[in-house]
Amino acid sequence: MGYHAEYTASLQDPESYWLKAAEAIDWDVAPTQALFDRGDHIYEWFADTRVNTCYNAVDRHVENGRADQAAIIYDSPITGRKSTTTYAELQTRVAALAGGLAAKGVTKGDRVIIYMPMVPEALEAMLACARIGAVHSVVFGGFAANELAVRIDDCTPKAIIAASCGLEPNRVVAYKPLIDGAIELADHTPEFTVILQREENPCELGVNDVDWYDFQQGTTPAPCVPVEGTHPAYILYTSGTTGAPKGVVRPTAGHLVALNWTMKNIYDVDPGDVFWAASDVGWVVGHSYICYAPLIAGNTTVVFEGKPVGTPDASTFWRVISEHNVRSFFTAPTAIRAVKRDDPEGKLAANFDLSGLRALYLAGERADPDTIEWAQELLGKPVYDHWWQTETGYTIAGNPAGLEALPVKIGSPTVPMPGYDVQILDDAGHPLPAGELGAIVVKLPLPPGTLPTLWNAPERFKKSYLHAFPGYYETGDAGMIDDDGYLYIMARTDDVINVAGHRLSTGGMEEVLAGHKDVAECAVIGVTDQLKGQMPVGFLCLNTASKRDHAEVVAECVKRVRDQIGPVAAFKLAVVVDRLPKTRSGKILRGTMVNIADNTPFKMPATIDDPAILDEIKVALQSIGYAAG
Repeated sequence: MGYHAEYTASLQDPESYWLKAAEAIDWDVAPTQALFDRGDHIYEWFADTRVNTCYNAVDRHVENGRADQAAIIYDSPITGRKSTTTYAELQTRVAALAGGLAAKGVTKGDRVIIYMPMVPEALEAMLACARIGAVHSVVFGGFAANELAVRIDDCTPKAIIAASCGLEPNRVVAYKPLIDGAIELADHTPEFTVILQREENPCELGVNDVDWYDFQQGTTPAPCVPVEGTHPAYILYTSGTTGAPKGVVRPTAGHLVALNWTMKNIYDVDPGDVFWAASDVGWVVGHSYICYAPLIAGNTTVVFEGKPVGTPDASTFWRVISEHNVRSFFTAPTAIRAVKRDDPEGKLAANFDLSGLRALYLAGERADPDTIEWAQELLGKPVYDHWWQTETGYTIAGNPAGLEALPVKIGSPTVPMPGYDVQILDDAGHPLPAGELGAIVVKLPLPPGTLPTLWNAPERFKKSYLHAFPGYYETGDAGMIDDDGYLYIMARTDDVINVAGHRLSTGGMEEVLAGHKDVAECAVIGVTDQLKGQMPVGFLCLNTASKRDHAEVVAECVKRVRDQIGPVAAFKLAVVVDRLPKTRSGKILRGTMVNIADNTPFKMPATIDDPAILDEIKVALQSIGYAAG
């Protein structure tokens, strides 16, 4: 079946559709029913099953002839180290690590926090937890002690698995002091911490610390423990509007079924193909597409410890793709923009054989048309924008290239994926016609693998996602659907600004600004204006090669918005900055920039990459009359 037939089938008969997809998973107790309606808009998938994630990601491949295939390729341009781990080797390591955890009393249902850099052992830790039914919560390595403490108190882990340090291009981040500080701040105290000593910065072990290798000695390798289909595979914290993180729960069975389905249908890779998601295990992309989905589907996954630029230069992505014969490559638009900014003509890519690459996939933020067009021209391959969230765990809207490659419309992540009944509603909850901007929602039930609740916070789950539009999941994003059914993500709902009564998308203005030849990256925010309610302000990062006068570039950008969107946008103010404030995953912190402009209090975002950038933004805003001292 092509896309339209599959999509229709998934909405008309989700029971049959997902039971069919579930046949690709190896069950201890196979499902007899897919969807369970628990009332009050709460649903569960495959609740009558028993299954083990680690078995499906590792052991079954060893048993079915893939023992000697590469499971993990590790490539660290920061240390210069590379390694390959076969499925058989991965099984041995994971079983040993799980045996060590079990010997220390970790059992099914216990929580384990994983606080590690981009090394193969991070994936081994995740899989070891899954093997014995422990619930892992990966926290981005290097997160501040107080943020780690909040997560310790929320999920009350029996253990922490960590490394002695993480590595950035120009610095070493010692993890042990951060862990010790977090445990001191937290009310809950984990029983022990496992430390992987890295030669760049080994640490002194405390009384409750055990060495990664030593604590596995003399223990029995652990078998896979079957768990209920609704058993939490993991908890992943995402930022909440109140500042308190939300623990997204991932159910085991739906996670297996959905992720396995995506590898062929969306990413168009077959078992044995090399798949690379250039992200971090601390983010949902790292969970779904560095660790779980590629291994469940029998692919080879790349664990990359580096940056798109600076390790050593803007050619790193192309080297890794060429050297490891990557078939599908997934990264954030901000990473491609960083490469483009340092190498605007793409000359470095010519040094590498990229013929094995089938497609580039972009997600994590809006992919501006200029970035997509640049990558298309450079690579001569399809570039697919796709849209999803931490809460969903995989694509809401994308281009199902392995099922049926649909025509690309630049600026759109294409169409809703099977299981997602995506609709556009106005503030009162009424459906909007094609082409009109509104709140993007998904009619319940959500498909398998998406969040069924928040950890220890069922009422917060309902309030955050289900209350605004009864019967629908509120995505928090704004956009529209065109006459062909293509979805356009224009902004977060709170990034739709109201200028003199006109609802305008800051994302639409960013598209126009990004098309200027000197602009490498940009952001638009709505600042408070006494006359018009809100006024848009643009922030422009220029290409490193640009020598243009800043005032000229600003004037040209203002004219572009006026010409392409119209005077209604009231776009008159823009400022050139060296960089934009972002999270470590590449999302621009527009809300924080608004707080600075309007002189309103805000909590420093836990995920911010470099807090010093906020001072630079304040100075830039003051130069145009905002953010009074």
